[in-house]
Amino acid sequence: MATRHDTAVPPTKEGGTAPGRAPADVPPSEAAKRRDRLSRRWQRDVRWSPYAFVSPFFLLFVAFGLFPLIYTGWASLHTVELTAPTDMDWVGLRNYTRIFDDEFFWNAAQNTLTIGIISTVPQLVMALGLAHILNYKLRGSTFYRVVMLAPYATSIAAASLVFVLLFGRDYGMINWGLGMVGFDHVDWQLDKWPSQFAVSTIVIWRWTGYNALIYLAAMQAIPQDLYESAALDGASRWRQFIHVTLPSLRPTILFTVVVSTIGASQLFGEPLLFDENKGASGGAEHQFQTLGLYLYEQGWINQHLGRASAIAWTMFLILIVIGVINYVISRRLRASS
Repeated sequence: MATRHDTAVPPTKEGGTAPGRAPADVPPSEAAKRRDRLSRRWQRDVRWSPYAFVSPFFLLFVAFGLFPLIYTGWASLHTVELTAPTDMDWVGLRNYTRIFDDEFFWNAAQNTLTIGIISTVPQLVMALGLAHILNYKLRGSTFYRVVMLAPYATSIAAASLVFVLLFGRDYGMINWGLGMVGFDHVDWQLDKWPSQFAVSTIVIWRWTGYNALIYLAAMQAIPQDLYESAALDGASRWRQFIHVTLPSLRPTILFTVVVSTIGASQLFGEPLLFDENKGASGGAEHQFQTLGLYLYEQGWINQHLGRASAIAWTMFLILIVIGVINYVISRRLRASS
């Protein structure tokens, strides 16, 4: 005859019930409600916690990015003075039309373009060469990488003041070196092309190592099998660089070109500190005044906030065009690869 087994909940070592079972003194309905509450709380946590984690970024972006952008666009359609920023007179697109008739704006745009080319092309070429050298196994490679990043970590003010001393007309080291080989002294701050070259050297010095480390990281991601296959085919180190390294670095090179172009279009600190006597005017004849300096001069020196806002939005539209060009070129590169 079958015996009747006891179905009571076995006690645990602490005298409670087994895991997963409701306590004996809690009714089943209360235990079910507790589980439902915990389940709903867990679902809410899973659903809303990611938004809570990223909300500080969006709050800061709205406060210091989106709102200033919208307010600047609204101010560009008005006549606003720094002495009375709340008094706005509607002028429509007048500030924009005045920009295109302003010879100083076109002078600043031309200076920005030439300084950008003079600083960006040598900078990226030198960065590519340095990255190629650092890609080989060298003693103290970590030290060299830190040295490459040191100029980027240096403040713009300190670097600019040092270069001002180097490019001094009467007592600068550059003119001293030129005099040693028989050349006359150059007025690096007064002449147009020497002043733009001097400003470009500051940019080159600060950003070459940074871009070199970006190229180095991309080079180390290239499969070694490609180099081994090229070596078996008899390719020299130079031909490996041309036919293996450069094609693999096309997306990275495009990225650095776009970022350097954006940085050149916003150049401000280096030309501002290069001639402390002229400040935002960019030299006695505006020979190295960039768009960033021109914006600063209109807004904070001449106190025309409406015109400065229009200049800022014009620069923003230029950056959008650069971004669109980058998108089109990157799509063609992906399609061809």
